[in-house]
Amino acid sequence: MDSLTLPKPPARPAWRAELAEAFTDPAELLGFLGLEAAAFPALREATGRFPFRVTRCYAARMKKGDPADPLLRQVLPLAAELAERPGFSADPVGDLRAVSLPGMLQKYHGRALLITTGACAIHCRYCFRREFPYGAQHLGQRAEREVLARIAGDRSLREIILSGGDPLVLGDESLGRLIGALAEIPHLQRLRLHTRLPLVLPSRVTAELVRVLTDTRLPTVVVVHANHPAEFDEAVREGLDRLRAAGLVLLNQSVLLRGVNDDPDTLIRLSEVLLAHGVLPYYLHLLDRVRGAGHFEVPEERARELVRVLRERLPGYLVPRLVREEAGRPFKTPLL
Repeated sequence: MDSLTLPKPPARPAWRAELAEAFTDPAELLGFLGLEAAAFPALREATGRFPFRVTRCYAARMKKGDPADPLLRQVLPLAAELAERPGFSADPVGDLRAVSLPGMLQKYHGRALLITTGACAIHCRYCFRREFPYGAQHLGQRAEREVLARIAGDRSLREIILSGGDPLVLGDESLGRLIGALAEIPHLQRLRLHTRLPLVLPSRVTAELVRVLTDTRLPTVVVVHANHPAEFDEAVREGLDRLRAAGLVLLNQSVLLRGVNDDPDTLIRLSEVLLAHGVLPYYLHLLDRVRGAGHFEVPEERARELVRVLRERLPGYLVPRLVREEAGRPFKTPLL
C-alpha cells in the first residue's frame, strides 16, 4: 500500500517566530549587550514581580556596552522597582473601577476600551497595567459575545478602542473577526488601536494585517507608542509606511521617563523623527504612578518646562499635548 502523504501544517508567520525568540531572561540580554548581570542587583527579584520580555530586533537598536542606553532602561528590571513609594499603586488610573464587563472598560463619553489580550511583545517596566488581572479581565470568547451585545445596545458609543496587552499580538483571523463584528454595529463610527508592535516587532505589519485593518467601513486610527528617536530603524519605517499608504491615521503617544527622554533635545528629535515616518505626536503622558515604576517619574514642573521649550523650537503640530490620566476623571487632564 502506498504511504499517504500528509499535508504539511501551515508555516508559522515570521512575526510569530520572531516573537517566540524574544529575550525572556534579562541576563541573556545583558550578555548580548556586553554587560555584566552582576552589576544589576535584584535583577531576578524584580523579574519575579513583573516578567521580562524584549524582542531581539528592539534589543539590536540598543547601544552595546552602555548600561544607560535609553531603550535598555525602558525594559531592564532594576532594584528600584522593589522600593515602596507613597502614592504609587497597582491600579493608578482606575482601570478596575471602569470595568463594565470582563474585557471592557468605559471611562469616557462615547468610547469603550476592549482588553483584547494580556500579551505584549515587550514588557515596559513603567507599564501602568503591570499588575492588571488579565486572567479575569480580558476578552475571551464568552466575554466577547457579551461585550459585543453591550456595545450594540448602547447607542451612545461612537468609538471602540482596542488595547491590551497589545491587540496586534492577536492573529489576523481573530483580529479580523472582532473588527468585522464591530463594523456590523451601525452606530459605531470609529475604531482605534493602541499598539507598540510597529516599533518593537515591525515584522507584524504584514500585507494581511493591513488588509484586516482596512477591510472595514470604520475609519481606523492606529496610535503607536514611541518614547525615543533611537526606537526607529529601516524596518520600523517600512511598516509605518505600509500602514500610512493604506490610509490609516497614525498618531503617537509617549510617556515622559526619567533617564530616557526627559530632555528637550531628545523630545524634539522624537517629534521630528515621528513626522519623517508619517506619524503625528499626540500625547506626552506624565508617568502613571504604578507600583514599581517610581524611578521613572519626572516632576510636573520639569515636564511643563520641557514642553515650553518644545513650543519655542517646534511648529505647533509637532508639540504633543502634555497630559496626566487621573482615576475617575471624564477626560485626561491637560497640563499646559
